[in-house]
Amino acid sequence: MARVLKGTPASLGYSFPPEWHPHRATWFSWPRPEGISFPRKYETVPANMAAIIREIAPRERVEINVPNENYQVIVSRDLQENGCPLDNVYFHFIASDESWCRDHGPAFVLRRKRTGKMQAAIVDWGFNAWGGKYPRYEDDDQVPTRVAEELGLPVFYPGIVMEGGAIDVNGAGTIITTESCLLNRNRNPKLSRKRIELRLKAYYGQKHVIWLKRGIVGDDTDGHVDDIARFINPNTIVAAVEDDPKDDNYEILQDNLARLRESVDQDGNPLRIVEMPMPGVIEHGGQRLPATYVNFYFINGAVLVPTYGNRNTDKRAMRILQENLPEHQVIGIDCVELIWGLGSIHCLTQQQPKL
Repeated sequence: MARVLKGTPASLGYSFPPEWHPHRATWFSWPRPEGISFPRKYETVPANMAAIIREIAPRERVEINVPNENYQVIVSRDLQENGCPLDNVYFHFIASDESWCRDHGPAFVLRRKRTGKMQAAIVDWGFNAWGGKYPRYEDDDQVPTRVAEELGLPVFYPGIVMEGGAIDVNGAGTIITTESCLLNRNRNPKLSRKRIELRLKAYYGQKHVIWLKRGIVGDDTDGHVDDIARFINPNTIVAAVEDDPKDDNYEILQDNLARLRESVDQDGNPLRIVEMPMPGVIEHGGQRLPATYVNFYFINGAVLVPTYGNRNTDKRAMRILQENLPEHQVIGIDCVELIWGLGSIHCLTQQQPKL
């Protein structure tokens, strides 16, 4: 049973590090064939998951949640058949309902002890399947505490609903999120904007909150920020921008861009904004999918970027990131099939920072 910590991460000196902080590992929750995320598309999932894990495993540990030993055997075979060695892949018998570990997985916070040694804990936010849209979600909700038990780490319980993809941090005290998601009454209807902001600061260990308005069309999370704006260093944000005024995302992203240009960091300094193109309309069966290049994921020494088969915008997005992240290798991963699940690389992953 995990040890419960009293107080808040901020009061005890913990904070949520930025994604580019060196990683100990990346966590996944392997999707189930009977899950709701990939209807009539699950047969494409193993190869796509393997493509992501192939890039991560040489650089850091890969931790995969599966329900039982039978799943471990099946997933191990799927990875190997798709060219992914198991040398740095580890399995945990932790059940989940869906595969979106960014949202239901553990939020690792760190602090430096007086001895100089780093110490980790886990924040277990409540999870209700993006406002109760997709019952059941009980297994997803227990993942952070189960991970804490496996790793022997203490746990904080904020007592409110929060998904990992709803926020991003700059590593210096600023957090970014959206009103359409965190102020939605389907999450925490009894909490005001001010009280939600206080919880963000207290349990992520931050000082300042930037609020964007809403997310892109097709995003069933009510507007996760990891599809529209991400920090790549303490004072730089990559922001999705739609070039076509006729596209449904144009006004949404222009509004967010205007807000970003007026925003400041935790010290009152303006932020540097890097504009990132959108890949155009990606549909399946007439449904608009939330395809975006901003759903990239930092790993040790590299950045994994979702691509969608649009040669011009794929190359442009990767070039922009490479120019702004010269110390990282920018690697494109085809996510045309994965986006049918309404999520991409960042949505599937959760980083465990190195101590």
